[in-house]
Amino acid sequence: MMLFSVTRALLRGAQRIEINRNRDVHRWVAPTLRELRRRREKMGPEAELPRSSHSDWNYSAEIFAFGKRLHESFDPNVLQQAFTHQSFIEQETRKQAAVGIEKPVLGVNDNRELIAQGERLIANHVEAFLLTALPRLPRHFVSSIRDALTSDTQLAHVSSYLGTKDIIMAAEFPIGDALLASTLKAIVAALQRSSGDERCFLFVRDFICGQLNQRDLHEYLQIPDPLRTLQEYCKERGLAEPEPRLIGNVGKNTLLAAYNVGIYSDRKLLGTGYGENQRTAVQEAANDCLRQMFGTEVEMKPVDFRLTLKDCARHMAQHSSSKVKTRQ
Repeated sequence: MMLFSVTRALLRGAQRIEINRNRDVHRWVAPTLRELRRRREKMGPEAELPRSSHSDWNYSAEIFAFGKRLHESFDPNVLQQAFTHQSFIEQETRKQAAVGIEKPVLGVNDNRELIAQGERLIANHVEAFLLTALPRLPRHFVSSIRDALTSDTQLAHVSSYLGTKDIIMAAEFPIGDALLASTLKAIVAALQRSSGDERCFLFVRDFICGQLNQRDLHEYLQIPDPLRTLQEYCKERGLAEPEPRLIGNVGKNTLLAAYNVGIYSDRKLLGTGYGENQRTAVQEAANDCLRQMFGTEVEMKPVDFRLTLKDCARHMAQHSSSKVKTRQ
């Protein structure tokens, strides 16, 4: 009996503590929070501020950490130059001139030279990688994939995920795609100057060419008329002219009609395709033929991302020699 009395006393004490705890929240708290929220919504969203405006900003630490995140060895001065755009130099020059400094000394150069060098390096390395990894793909289609991988939109996507947005030094803010893309080009050139051609090629292979992973390469080719493209390709290769033939159809003259068309060359089946009408089936069959000829089938082996600069050296040499002939 005494045990039950002690238990009741403890429960009453706990209830009194809970009541007193609730009374600690004053009546003015909830209305004040609602008013603050209303004012914040009335003012609209806060303006986005650059990371450098924070009190704990340390640019040298950011530059050092950037290279360590990528497991690359950069020359700190060259890497800082890669992040410094001409607009930032001009902005700082005007600020110093406004306070009476006649000959401003910033101690850093802009990245225009690095951008131009990086653009050439990226184009050369991507094209050499594609020519080695996709040997059966015609040269002009390789150029289509290269242009897609090196577009400003794609490079900006890669650059933003590498964490360059907060380190870029430019007058423009927020940072746009053009600045992100040009910064990535400058970083590639900075890596080439700091660690050599091999590390530069591996960087381009992993971060730029790596965007091809688990993608259908046929999406990059932009073939408006597959049958005509197939005819031209067979003519260049000395093959007989491809002939589309109807293999079978079901549901003719119904809403669920389906046609199966095969394309033959010298009585050999090159590919087949299905469609709701014969024209669509012919185009699909032509696409299937091109996939098999170019080595870009849906069930193709994954692109080999283990290729090194040594594996692609032959195509790099061919590209360099063709540029020399063009200049001459």
